[in-house]
Amino acid sequence: MKTSYDIIIRPIITEDSMERIAEKKYTFEVAKNATKAEIAKAVEELFNGTKVASVNTINMKKKPKRYGVHFGYTSEWKKAIVTLTADSKTIEFFEGMM
Repeated sequence: MKTSYDIIIRPIITEDSMERIAEKKYTFEVAKNATKAEIAKAVEELFNGTKVASVNTINMKKKPKRYGVHFGYTSEWKKAIVTLTADSKTIEFFEGMM
């Protein structure tokens, strides 16, 4: 059985994701096999007082990278954009970033 810590891997801190915080949209890297329902449940368990309105997921494909004369690829991963309800509490971790 997967725990919430197995589903939510890390938050994504980019300029675009920080602009979405005003709309109560938070971005996370999640496990490749996690479903939208599992992601919503994990966010509500990890961050007390939050209520998830919707979850959008994106499979990020591998990209070619070059290291000197060697070629390789970045790893594939899954990104989730979690939208909270209007009356939901905000996630405090992201508040310190702004």
